[in-house]
Amino acid sequence: MTTTLLNADLHCHSVVSDGTLTPEALAARAKANGVELWALTDHDEIGGQHRAEAAARAQGMAYLTGVEISVTFADTTVHIVGLGFDPDNTQLAEGLAATRGGRGERAKDMAQQLSRVGIEGAYEGALQFVGNPALISRTHFARFLVETGVCRDTSEVFRRFLTEGKPGYVPHRWASLGDAVRWITQAGGMAVIAHPARYKFSANEEYALFSEFKAHGGRGVEVVTGSHSPPEYVTYAAMAQEFGLAASRGSDFHSPDESHTDLGTLPPLPGTLTPIWELLADRIRPAAAA
Repeated sequence: MTTTLLNADLHCHSVVSDGTLTPEALAARAKANGVELWALTDHDEIGGQHRAEAAARAQGMAYLTGVEISVTFADTTVHIVGLGFDPDNTQLAEGLAATRGGRGERAKDMAQQLSRVGIEGAYEGALQFVGNPALISRTHFARFLVETGVCRDTSEVFRRFLTEGKPGYVPHRWASLGDAVRWITQAGGMAVIAHPARYKFSANEEYALFSEFKAHGGRGVEVVTGSHSPPEYVTYAAMAQEFGLAASRGSDFHSPDESHTDLGTLPPLPGTLTPIWELLADRIRPAAAA
């Protein structure tokens, strides 16, 4: 596992958070698409890790434990992926439980806002799409708005609703950046900044994010990911080198019907970078022997 050409997909979501496939179905899809090293990274939840590892091994894929933690930085929600940690670590589990705790009340506030613009029953409707009620999110509301014909697709949802300044937007105070990196690191894993191009930061804010992340012990950044364009691969390859960070790669796959990038279909990492999986070689769970 020492090459940038390895087909590693280290970012995707199952029904344990806001994906639509089970860990087992994701593993089968990843294998069918040629993935050699896989991680399931559900939002603020590690309850699917043992299932995902077992499924990966059964499919003949190597596996890294994964999670995507929501943090608040500069009044913006930023996601930090953790890879290669102990899935039974108590402090990590307790930190994630605390982070999830505010989702229920936030969801009810979102539904109340939607009701004010004539969309009734959004909370109950969103719950129909939730695999784990503790993890109800904007994605589940978006599926409700598409299912009921309010919007044609989830892209339209996020143009009209659920984003800052639009009906249904309710901010949430997540974990701090330092908390998230510490939980991952003390559980034996490595922290990675997820899809950095998605955060609409100024150059100074982005520099502050990378600087603080590195100071807390963060080790990597997603360079090649489903929401990055080819020019952004170049931008964040340069950022990885500037800050001495390893590079990660992941589709951020959620659903066959919604995701633009399928598991295992991204281009390789630029060859000048150190892949995060090289640093995590001793934490990769090997594929089961044939």
